[in-house]
Amino acid sequence: MTKRAVRLSSLLLALAGPAAAQLISIKTVPIAQGDQFEIFPSNNLGMGSVSIALADTLLDAFLNPAKGARLGAARFFGAPTAYGISQGAGGGRTLPLAINAGSGAWFGAFSLALQQIDASKPPFDQGRFVAQARPPLPGGALPETTVVAVPPRQDSYGNQYVFAMLGRRAPGSGLSLAASALWAKLTGVDGVDLLFAGNAGLRQFGHALDLRLGLLKEWPGERSLAALVLHNRFGMTDDVAYLDQVWNPATQQIAVRPRLERNHDQTNTWGAHVEYVRPLAATGWRIGWLATANRMSHPKLPEYELANVPAIPRDPGHSSAYNVGLGLSKARGPLTFGIDAIYEPIWSYTWADAASPVVTATGDTIPVGGRTVENHFRFSDGLLRMGVSRDVPLGSLGKAAALQLGLMVRSVHYHLAQSDNVQAVAHALQEAWVEWTPTWGVSLRFPDLEIRYRGRVTKGTGRPGVAAPSGFFAAGRDLALAGGSILVAPSGPISLQEVSTTTHQISISLPLR
Repeated sequence: MTKRAVRLSSLLLALAGPAAAQLISIKTVPIAQGDQFEIFPSNNLGMGSVSIALADTLLDAFLNPAKGARLGAARFFGAPTAYGISQGAGGGRTLPLAINAGSGAWFGAFSLALQQIDASKPPFDQGRFVAQARPPLPGGALPETTVVAVPPRQDSYGNQYVFAMLGRRAPGSGLSLAASALWAKLTGVDGVDLLFAGNAGLRQFGHALDLRLGLLKEWPGERSLAALVLHNRFGMTDDVAYLDQVWNPATQQIAVRPRLERNHDQTNTWGAHVEYVRPLAATGWRIGWLATANRMSHPKLPEYELANVPAIPRDPGHSSAYNVGLGLSKARGPLTFGIDAIYEPIWSYTWADAASPVVTATGDTIPVGGRTVENHFRFSDGLLRMGVSRDVPLGSLGKAAALQLGLMVRSVHYHLAQSDNVQAVAHALQEAWVEWTPTWGVSLRFPDLEIRYRGRVTKGTGRPGVAAPSGFFAAGRDLALAGGSILVAPSGPISLQEVSTTTHQISISLPLR
């Protein structure tokens, strides 16, 4: 690996999974991500998704199955969700349907979701990128190329999700235990097509599995302790086709040959989560805290290719991610207020393996499988969520409305120490950015029906190659001078065009009896 390749190895988990407290996401570049994995209804989404000291009556049972004991009577849920990324950079729609029921001490839930993800328009389709030719071998011979069929461009991808939860209350003890499983069949992950610049076709396939075991203990006086252990497995395969222009010395002409590359993206996570909530002495105030630990192994990370950036191999790695949070909520008549503050320290270590013996600048030899590049990431991320809700009575027949406003602010800051064992040099860089997410919502509640609308828009992130090269978004820094900030390209700076992600969710809940 060369010095140039060292500087390109900082794209780690750019497409992480859901950013709930139990699963901690890792991002090293401010790439915009749609809410693809936000497939469950949420009551507090319009309040900035506050959740530590304020219960989310719709979402909690899907995050910690033991909280399904609080759901009460059997109900049917539907939560159509749609998101779009500005400048035609992507979008998606999800239709989840869920049912919860109970019998005596037992309770459970089941959900199905169908999803359509729109393909993003990569730079190749906009006529601004030409696939680079593979250079001839010594003597003018053409490189060996396997002729393959180019996967057709797809306008959209279909995903399916299945969720099941089963639990039991211990009568008289306030104790509940439950387990849940979520399985997803994936044929498209939002934004991946933009991370392989110049591709002539892309086929994705894979799956995700999330297993959880939750415990809930409730005491008189509205005190509660919830604990959770989980195992999450994410695996995707990306078959990426390129059209290489190669010089044929026999015909003295340039030939175009298709080339297919297979990339694997795998992450396995073990996690534990605990939270405690209790009322304060002051009337209506509640306080809560949480703590989470995730241990992630990355058997294989993809070899992304971005405009002006040659591909480099990304080999195994592992990460340790933690968070601690404090939350406050206040209920006074029809008014409810909540605020959460969460700090996330994260450490990641990735490396690149030598495919063949490599002679270093000091004259030593790195054997096959030896580490040519080593990357140590240290993150200090923060998350602030706040929101307010106001109930508005409508007549005397039990009808009511509610209005919600909120704000989420996520701060990402990391330090990267890179060791180039080939050139025997070390590099260090720091990167930071802030994502802002205003939220809003309105609800209508009837005795036998609840209808909720929730929305939010995220700013402060970007997408590669979604617009002409004006107004580059670079997290407030000149990438050409930053020496590796986000992704530094040897032939020019990598650029992200600033975009916004807007999400709309409508949820319907009605009793089954």
